[in-house]
Amino acid sequence: MERNEPSRKRLFIGLLCGTGLAVCALLAFVWAVPSIGLANIHPLAPWVLGLVCAAAIVLVLWATLGLAASVALSRPFLGSTRLRGVMARVFLPLMTIFARLVHISKSRVRSSFIKVNNEMVAAEAGRYEPGQILVLLPHCLQSSRCKHRLTYDINNCKRCGECPVDGLLALSQAYGVHIAIATGGTIARRIVVQKRPRLIVAVACERDLTSGIQDTYPIPVYGVLNDRPNGPCLDTQVALPHLEAALRFFLIGGEVRKPVFGPFPGLARLHPTGGTK
Repeated sequence: MERNEPSRKRLFIGLLCGTGLAVCALLAFVWAVPSIGLANIHPLAPWVLGLVCAAAIVLVLWATLGLAASVALSRPFLGSTRLRGVMARVFLPLMTIFARLVHISKSRVRSSFIKVNNEMVAAEAGRYEPGQILVLLPHCLQSSRCKHRLTYDINNCKRCGECPVDGLLALSQAYGVHIAIATGGTIARRIVVQKRPRLIVAVACERDLTSGIQDTYPIPVYGVLNDRPNGPCLDTQVALPHLEAALRFFLIGGEVRKPVFGPFPGLARLHPTGGTK
């Protein structure tokens, strides 16, 4: 496990709690300031607004504490299984704004979000048949020198071994899962609509994984970060054993299949970026 993994988790919990408290303070402010003049409209107006704001504060605190406890304990807590979408679509944008105010980079926020999302998906998602899993890949895994177009049909690959696509096809054939390459969010969403998976194992950078997790909710997405030895979007790589470990974890009977790139010690607990602890 990478040394900075625990710090990512602490960063996410800190930003989550800070964002939740900031939203609660804002709601309390919204109630306090107008209440001075609301009594002139109707004597009960300040109380009505106060009850609405109090209910909103309770909901925000419940979501904040439930998610924070779930992240800290690595298991569902206070109904957090229903809050993954709230985390992705509501808290993440607010956390990004809050992080900017305290001078924390967007990339660190995304990295911590992916780690936490992976832990929640691994804890909450079940086991699936091969046809219910989609492995979604970025086009930058293909060699920039390759002349064969793989976006619409990855099987056009000639399997020369010059890029990770050969190994990815080997995984697809060994485990029977759907596999596809997308050049952007629009094509990725179209592939998801066509395949109708129950689980997505996605390979991408922090930015694309974050947006993909948000776009495909409520479908669970387990993210595997790609390696970028040549910079972003050019001849990227992926740790195939990490990706295979994720497939074996989520597939029904996956742990008893003959591994392609294994063995995988400690398979019962997945590494947040796609491998094993």
